[in-house]
Amino acid sequence: MTAHISAEIEDIAEVVIMPGDPLRSKMIAEKFLENAVLVNNVRGVQGHTGYYKGKKVTVMASGMGNPTMGIYSYELFKFYNVKKIIRIGSIGAMHKDIKIKDLIISKSVFSNTNFNNFYINNGEGYIPGSQNLVEEARKKAEELNMPYHVGNTLCSDTFYTDEDEIKKSLDNNLLGVEMEGASLYINAQRLNKEALVICTVSNNLITNEETTSEERQNAFTDMIKLALEMA
Repeated sequence: MTAHISAEIEDIAEVVIMPGDPLRSKMIAEKFLENAVLVNNVRGVQGHTGYYKGKKVTVMASGMGNPTMGIYSYELFKFYNVKKIIRIGSIGAMHKDIKIKDLIISKSVFSNTNFNNFYINNGEGYIPGSQNLVEEARKKAEELNMPYHVGNTLCSDTFYTDEDEIKKSLDNNLLGVEMEGASLYINAQRLNKEALVICTVSNNLITNEETTSEERQNAFTDMIKLALEMA
């Protein structure tokens, strides 16, 4: 057990699917896993372990932002022998031709997060994900006939910001903005593990289209299926 996860080591699978929202974690366990068991509920951050097509999988929430993702991904990688974490969540698109509910597979994240400064001390820059997982996700999205985009994304520490993140994204050809990918990719690098960010477009910051909070919680099923197929 750790300060934030109450599960026994054997309760956590080698592959963890990690949404931000605990309610999404619960929904995935109930709708997609067989024989799912609640293995963590410390601070209400639900983790469920069950089976998808016969393979043991854990689905556990990360909470919002790099600090919480940093804690949970580190503890899972370091203390629970997790080999691979696939983050699934929502992302705001930064291109007018990216549609609501399309998938964005993040090759790397561009970020100036203080999480990066603290551990690596190299300031703003690109943090790569596991490129073998990027290619695997691309192939499976093709097989499953899912609309998707592969590219670099922005990982921001602030939801409400005075910084012009749209201009930054356009200048750097970033597909969208989310808030947890940087710390996940940094921890995977530090601990020699695998990680990937797959997000569903919840809103488009160029066209101002957006989905409801209920849709974000319950209706983004393509990314769930894609991540589970990679488990």
